[in-house]
Amino acid sequence: MTTLLQILVATFVVSLISLVGILTFFLKKDLLNKALLVLVALSAGGLLGGAFLHLLPEAIEEAGATLDIFLYLLLGFCLFFVLEQFLRWRHEHGTVHRIQPFSYMILISDSVHNFIDGLIIAASFIVSFQIGVVTTLAVALHEIPQELGDFGVLIYGGFSRARALTFNYISAVTAIVGGVTGYYLSSQLQGSIIYLLPFAAGNFIYIAAADLIPEIKHTTNLKRSVLHFGTFLAGLGLMLVIKQMD
Repeated sequence: MTTLLQILVATFVVSLISLVGILTFFLKKDLLNKALLVLVALSAGGLLGGAFLHLLPEAIEEAGATLDIFLYLLLGFCLFFVLEQFLRWRHEHGTVHRIQPFSYMILISDSVHNFIDGLIIAASFIVSFQIGVVTTLAVALHEIPQELGDFGVLIYGGFSRARALTFNYISAVTAIVGGVTGYYLSSQLQGSIIYLLPFAAGNFIYIAAADLIPEIKHTTNLKRSVLHFGTFLAGLGLMLVIKQMD
């Protein structure tokens, strides 16, 4: 399987996650909210594990522990901070009350976000197949709760369930566009594509620390807190197991 085909398959699979809203047809609201927090905890662990156990070590191995690696890490972190603050790019993980115009902003911001995910996935597969799989898994883990939350926002904004699913998937297809763009961009930039890895790590760290962990850390129920922390560790453990398989 060629690298381009691997990228196309990975980004296509990630784009299909936008259809996860179909689950809302079968789950009651209370049950969905409880399951969602578990997914959030798993996502946080997976993202941090992907950043610290895979992306950063790979970038340092390829380019050395240079200042540039950590500058790109900070750039990735700060970019998502700016997007969140000034473009109101929020990864919602539950039913949030928004007016209808904001529903369209969600679709626009998701399109940009998914395009960046495609670039990141492309860069990772170009480095190695294993890094590509790990990055795709990390992206998928955080996409699941995000897409469920975004679906709820679209429904509240006036979309029917069918229309919300359709538009959510259209915004997700930009991941494929990003993947193809990243593949051909890498052929021009050659070695500099490695710097997308610490950039991606900064993205993952910001999403986990600023958006996902705050959703689970305020739980007052002891059993739920233990469950969430255990699931968080499971996300880290999954990335560690994959790393040890290298």
